[in-house]
Amino acid sequence: MDEPAVRTEGLVKTYGRSRALTGLDLRVERGEVYGFLGPNGAGKSTTIRLLLDLIRPTSGRIEVLGRDPRRDGVALRRRIGYLAGDFVVDGRQTARELLTYLGNLRGGVPAARIDELADRLDLDLGRRIRGLSKGNRQKVGVVQAFMHDPELLILDEPTTGLDPFLQQEFVAMVREVRTAGRTVLMSSHVMSEVQQTADRVGVIRDGRLVAVERVEELRERAVRRVEIHFADPVDPAEFAAVPGVSEVTVTGSTLRCRLDGRADALVKAAAGHTVIGLLSAEPDLEELFFDYYSHSPQEVSGAAA
Repeated sequence: MDEPAVRTEGLVKTYGRSRALTGLDLRVERGEVYGFLGPNGAGKSTTIRLLLDLIRPTSGRIEVLGRDPRRDGVALRRRIGYLAGDFVVDGRQTARELLTYLGNLRGGVPAARIDELADRLDLDLGRRIRGLSKGNRQKVGVVQAFMHDPELLILDEPTTGLDPFLQQEFVAMVREVRTAGRTVLMSSHVMSEVQQTADRVGVIRDGRLVAVERVEELRERAVRRVEIHFADPVDPAEFAAVPGVSEVTVTGSTLRCRLDGRADALVKAAAGHTVIGLLSAEPDLEELFFDYYSHSPQEVSGAAA
């Protein structure tokens, strides 16, 4: 088996009596997009800072691209693109001056590459950083993370401040990285972003990983709201008995219900009637994500296993 892009084992980080991580076991495979989910304070940013050797662990083991971040930090940072959740830079420089400087630190980035990314994000490279809005500063952060085509991108809430159109451009950029066989670890609260890009998601709670799932499997299990229009009225009891179906209501010849899991049994039941139309909302990871936090850690860990 190939070594992963990121691996932590028993990772613990304490601040005095406060414990930010409580034995985190994380594995991100090479070539995948991994969504790292959890509310504020769950340990996402602490984990990311440990991976980059910006802070040191209390105990446990870390490998990034097969190396120890503490021993090989300088070499590793040339191979990593990082966007902090609180991206802060010197406001006296223009965006172009800053990006050129950072590119040179990483061994040189062609000006054409910087221009290409800036054009995609509608970023004016001639303006000074201090004169940019929060959203435009975030664009600078995205460009500096992507511009040197790193083996591993580590992104902490990357689209904060970006408008919806540019969020979609960011999604396209992440997909291109994955197509090229490179790796992304992305912390995010934007569920649509995760649904569109991630291969797997890990849910962190109270400093430890409580679930790891493939996005497609989450979608299969996620709750849908389904509306079926029939040519004639149907008996709600018939559909209430279908596995995974609940909250059935029938108004005239329109049936509405909640579907938990796969749609196969419901579709087969509906096929016994003349169906005029069917509407099903795209499964939303957000509802499933918050469901993890309505259970105890022990219940969640058992479900994840």
